[in-house]
Amino acid sequence: MKKYNFNAGPSILPKEVIENTAKQILDFNGSGLSLMEISHRAKDFQPVMDESVALIKELLDIPNGYSVIFLGGGASLQFMQIPANFLVKKAAYLNTGTWAKKAMKEAKFFGEVIEVASSADANYTFVPKDYTVPADADYFHITTNNTIYGTEIRKELDSPVPLIADMSSDIMSRPVDVSKYNAIYAGAQKNMAMAGVTCIIVKDEVLGKVQRNLPTMIDYRTHIDKGSMFNTPPVVPIYSLLETMRWVKAQGGVKEMDRRAHERADILYNEIDRNKLFHGTVNEEDRSLMNICFVMNDEYKELEKTFFDFATERGMIGIKGHRSVGGFRASCYNAQTVEGVQALVTAMKDFEAKY
Repeated sequence: MKKYNFNAGPSILPKEVIENTAKQILDFNGSGLSLMEISHRAKDFQPVMDESVALIKELLDIPNGYSVIFLGGGASLQFMQIPANFLVKKAAYLNTGTWAKKAMKEAKFFGEVIEVASSADANYTFVPKDYTVPADADYFHITTNNTIYGTEIRKELDSPVPLIADMSSDIMSRPVDVSKYNAIYAGAQKNMAMAGVTCIIVKDEVLGKVQRNLPTMIDYRTHIDKGSMFNTPPVVPIYSLLETMRWVKAQGGVKEMDRRAHERADILYNEIDRNKLFHGTVNEEDRSLMNICFVMNDEYKELEKTFFDFATERGMIGIKGHRSVGGFRASCYNAQTVEGVQALVTAMKDFEAKY
């Protein structure tokens, strides 16, 4: 039976990315050594780093004056590293879910944190719109896509201060005006690579403004100066990132990824809205194209586990919703296919007919 991977992360990757990475794990560039055991300073690996950075800059049309670096620690480390490097006195945060809340918690170690708005009282079922960002804030932090709750900010916001964004779960799924941001960071395990590497895009001229003494590893300038090789980088995840960036470019770039994201989401949301058994969990205008959350209607609540088992038997993997929301979550990252979404829709229709 064919499996359809709807996991929220680590998540689906293009088949050719997996296959090409696997080949290099067995024998990297004909060296007779595995990608897992080569030195990161080997002459054959430097081109991997260089091409990865070049492709990210090309695909996102990153302007001059920005650096792209690769670090470990996931977005969770960036919750601390961002304010360490950028928070001088005050930072503004938009609280749209669990990860935004965690980012705020870490920022409070470095200065004043202003929560400009929150949808926590509504279990994060919408993205707040009516708020004011303090003009004296050092930056305004947003989480563009909320994997747990299924909301997304799919456009650049107007802000009186520079933006910083956690784009872990929707980077590379749409064009981005990078010039509006001081920094963008993303755990790679959604749309960029296997788990184990974090991509940070940072505006060079805004670094070094804080007065605090930064530990060497926390200062972004350390990693920019050393080309992400101050310490041993996660070699295999970076290689899988390279293969994924090659794939995105070959498919038509981020504009094509955006088109596909809308196509997949339209198919699934249309069925959620049509099917008498289900309903979506968030405001329609804020629906994520990456993480599509839905639950059973109250009168059919007892069928939730039955549907989960039914869909699993049809090859759907990872559709159980997060415990904060319940129900179901179909993550539709770049590598997800229309075929996979249609298979889920067919399962929903067949289940409706049965019950």
